[in-house]
Amino acid sequence: MSVDLELAQAAAKYKNKQKVKDRFISGFIGIFAIVWIFPIAWTIWTSLRPYKDVRANGLFSIPKTLNLDNYTEAISRMDLPLYFWNTAAITIPAVALTLFFGSLIAFVVSRYSFKWNVSLLLLFTAGNLLPAQLVFIPVFKMYITLGKAVGIPRLLYDSPWGVVLIHVAFQMGFATFVLSSYMKTVPKEISESAMVDGASVFTHYTKVMLPLLRPALASLGVLMTTWIYNDFFWALVLMSSDSKRPITSALGRLQGEFVTDYNLLAAGATIAALPTLIVFFVLRKQFVSGLTLGSTKG
Repeated sequence: MSVDLELAQAAAKYKNKQKVKDRFISGFIGIFAIVWIFPIAWTIWTSLRPYKDVRANGLFSIPKTLNLDNYTEAISRMDLPLYFWNTAAITIPAVALTLFFGSLIAFVVSRYSFKWNVSLLLLFTAGNLLPAQLVFIPVFKMYITLGKAVGIPRLLYDSPWGVVLIHVAFQMGFATFVLSSYMKTVPKEISESAMVDGASVFTHYTKVMLPLLRPALASLGVLMTTWIYNDFFWALVLMSSDSKRPITSALGRLQGEFVTDYNLLAAGATIAALPTLIVFFVLRKQFVSGLTLGSTKG
């Protein structure tokens, strides 16, 4: 009887400790969610307030009116069709090339054994760790030198393809690391069966591995689209023509010469963020499955 009582007390004590842990974790997640959501909510709230109301009553005052005038003004001043086109011309090729070359390299280093496969993977991963501010001057000089060498000064500098190539170079390491880790969870028996059936390397890659990589590619595609779409630094450094820059650079059109209307800027930032939200909601199922599928394999 005493043993049963001790077990019951131990179980009750364990449940109480677990409840305390669950409450602590839930509180931490709640605080983190509030901290993460607050800037977004504040941006949207600010974008709906007229600048005159903020200037008259203060930033933290209760607004007398809320309207969409800032959005109308932002759309008229940002030349959205041009800048969205510029953004698509950079983001889509950069994401596609990164996923293609990243999957090729990951396929080689994860499915085939050779002397330098681990070193090759580490090389690509290490390249992703370099900060952009450290290498932008050598990249800038290299683009200028290459353009002069071939007689086309703006071959890469002030060209969308120059920005595309630098994004591919910087994102390749992360894509290779993630895809190679994912490919290692695929049973080698699948590859061995394909080789026994006489499949070539190209067939092995396109017909066997690529269909299995769809969840991982979708997840990476969402992340890469968000990162490249939101980039401001490389477009500013490697492009001199404002008409060729992406949507993030168009936000500069909303800044005044002497005074910046941050309500108008918040509206422009909200408009610029809409395409990435659309991409996420369209691919959200593939994104979630790509994050969780690797953890459930054998």
